[in-house]
Amino acid sequence: MSILIVGGAGYIGSQTAKTVARAGLEPVVLDNLVYGHRWAARWGPLIEGDISDRALVDRVIREHRVTAVIHFAAYTYVGESAQNPRKYYQNNVAGTLALLDAMIDGGVRDIVFSSTAATYGNPIRVPITEDHPLAPINPYGETKLAVERTLHWYQRAYGIRYAALRYFNAAGADPDGEVGEDHDPESHLIPLAIGATLGRAPALKVFGTDYPTPDGTAIRDYIHVADLAEAHLLALGRLDKGDTALQLNLGTGKGHSVREVIASIEKVSGRQVPRTEVGRRAGDPPALVADASRARQSLGWQPKYAELDTIVEHAFRWQEKRP
Repeated sequence: MSILIVGGAGYIGSQTAKTVARAGLEPVVLDNLVYGHRWAARWGPLIEGDISDRALVDRVIREHRVTAVIHFAAYTYVGESAQNPRKYYQNNVAGTLALLDAMIDGGVRDIVFSSTAATYGNPIRVPITEDHPLAPINPYGETKLAVERTLHWYQRAYGIRYAALRYFNAAGADPDGEVGEDHDPESHLIPLAIGATLGRAPALKVFGTDYPTPDGTAIRDYIHVADLAEAHLLALGRLDKGDTALQLNLGTGKGHSVREVIASIEKVSGRQVPRTEVGRRAGDPPALVADASRARQSLGWQPKYAELDTIVEHAFRWQEKRP
């Protein structure tokens, strides 16, 4: 079986390509390399191109006999999405429509979609279950929700079978150290804090110390990238067995504050994290924590690297060896 992984040269996509290959399937990576990296596409062939290039996607599906798709190809910067929503709708929504059309015409009906907890907006209750109201507060979240709704109607009309996986905070790096997080610009807490610790980035900015949380800093649910990748493979298996529509949260169900993350990095590295405390960022909720019990029940999925220190250790080892 050949699995087309669009955006497969990125952070989560490359880890998933490795997981797919280890399962005895062939990952075929399609990536425009705007944010992905050629060096990260280490499993299966890499085709450089865009999902909006219909002729290219048709050819890839045909020549590689693609049987299913895992879809990571999206722009993901929340702030940029508010400043330039056109870019996000053209890529995240219009690009996905072109991909889905190519799938339908090419006889491919199974797709695992990389969605996000941003579809929930500001939570009215925590932990967040899948039946929480969907109310994005930025164009990034809106584009992901638009694709989820498209998949719902395409399933009914064209027989597309889909799993929409709503990530919380992806973190960590490949336990073997082969691939890891390398964004430019970087916006995630753990790599920013590690970069500051290693002297490769400015002092970490702690946005907000007056939240209604135990230590005053924001709480997030950090999920290891290898556990995310495993969930995608399990979701493919469920679709192959006949499930038609899955919407699942992916998280550990445990929240960690910014101060707790900093303490973990200092414990793992034996160094201080240079930091400054500044005001809150607009739109940052106090806490985002998943209820991922549905994923455990539906997929038989259980995070293997749920401990914060383990996530941080893998991320630190990766960042330390990167030039």
